[in-house]
Amino acid sequence: MTVLFRPLDLRAVTLPNRVAMAPMCQYSAGPDGLPNEWHRIHLGTRAVGGTGLVLTEATAVLPEGRISPQDTGLWSGAHVDAWRPITHFIDAQGAVPAVQLAHAGFKASTYRPWAPRSGGVPDTEGGWTPVGPGDEPFVPAYRVPTALDAAGIGRVVSAFADAAGRAMDAGFAAVEIHAAHGYLLHEFLSPLTNHRNDGYGGDQGGRMRLALEVARAVRATVGDDVPVLTRISATDWVAGGWTVDDSVLLAKELAAAGVDLVDCSSGGAAPRAEIPIGPGYQVPLAARVRHDAGVLTGTVGLISEPEQAEEIVASGQADLVLLGRELLRNPYWPRYAAARLGAEPGWPSQYLRAT
Repeated sequence: MTVLFRPLDLRAVTLPNRVAMAPMCQYSAGPDGLPNEWHRIHLGTRAVGGTGLVLTEATAVLPEGRISPQDTGLWSGAHVDAWRPITHFIDAQGAVPAVQLAHAGFKASTYRPWAPRSGGVPDTEGGWTPVGPGDEPFVPAYRVPTALDAAGIGRVVSAFADAAGRAMDAGFAAVEIHAAHGYLLHEFLSPLTNHRNDGYGGDQGGRMRLALEVARAVRATVGDDVPVLTRISATDWVAGGWTVDDSVLLAKELAAAGVDLVDCSSGGAAPRAEIPIGPGYQVPLAARVRHDAGVLTGTVGLISEPEQAEEIVASGQADLVLLGRELLRNPYWPRYAAARLGAEPGWPSQYLRAT
């Protein structure tokens, strides 16, 4: 039997298969961060298409944690109400709804990709002053951040925990903590972006402190039965930056803090990193973390063919395959892949006339 279409147990939740939808920002929420019909149809269609774990886009735990003014959030009861019909539909299709909780740090308050302008959004257009580990912008065109003090860091940790609680109220069955791609938690992890000399900087332990505090706070909030994942950039791809060796140690610490699966992506902390992009280019990172840290991992990045995905999980390089672009192109990829690999595609009754 194909391994890709075997269930995966994460605490009290069973994923129907090993195919997950990677978090992909849609930049389509209103200025209040509420998800809308676009998000319901976008996410719901992938559930109909057979994806086992449907992850939302990066969903901000605080208003200033959004990448753009059009990002979704989960910082109020209104957001809970807006997410409920979306999670209900995903669950009704047999998929597991999960939310990626995020804070963009010094990459916040930027224009969405198709805007006529790029860089930082000014206050006059709905922007705000971002925060980060220091007061240096990611690139000159971005807004200058305010360095977080101890109180600000405490507010971030509480915001992740509070958002995780709201996620449970909204009907999400799993939570992913976003600690990758040069956003706030990754900014604290990477020596390229964290130049602090207090307890949240300096050595590796200090730089890991915020991510681990968030993981412990989220686990305490959601209880023992809910899966908690963490997305990391397993390497910065830059000399002197975060490395896969660092990621192995972090993964061990995250597991001790209650994280069930480490979702291994890469890059984002440096604007000019030389990344060897190609089919499955991040799979060796997930394999290394899985083997050396002894944790479940997910992998992502230019995975497009069913046989490729099957080989990744069957060979033990990762436990979960996350698809991004391929699911944008074809929401029904999992069902076609199941048929190609000899598994039952399980088309919805409404679609059987087409099989």
